[in-house]
Amino acid sequence: RHGRPRAVHADSGPAMRSNLLKDLLEEHGIERTHNRPRVSNDNPFSESEFRTMKYRPNYPAVFEDLAAARAWVQGYIPWYNTHHRHSGIALFAPAAVHDGSWQGQWARRDHAHQAYYNAHPERFRSRPKTPAPPSTVGINLANPPSETPPDRLQAA
Repeated sequence: RHGRPRAVHADSGPAMRSNLLKDLLEEHGIERTHNRPRVSNDNPFSESEFRTMKYRPNYPAVFEDLAAARAWVQGYIPWYNTHHRHSGIALFAPAAVHDGSWQGQWARRDHAHQAYYNAHPERFRSRPKTPAPPSTVGINLANPPSETPPDRLQAA
């Protein structure tokens, strides 16, 4: 009904760069376009969250209907925000970073790291550094921010 597309635009993921897909599209006269490096037409935060969602043990392969999908997501969101530990924010939950309670958690982690180091310094090359969430996050930042100790962070 719509005919063949003139172009397929995608990110630069491995599946979209594969020779198999490249050959297939060329065979059908379809141009491939990709995002420019460091210029995003998508939202990597959303894509990361969607991958986390799909890999949950209770994620259904197919939802019965729209109401079932909405109900599942309504249960998923509180878990994601309050229980899921995110690698991009030093394994804290988003709610803890948002409300500042991560600082108390960070202090307990740091105390445990330093106590273990003090008890067994021979097991370390240097004193451990307890990761903290980045002070700034964003898409296509000019320079990635460095980790900021909790006592130097300020709310945006």
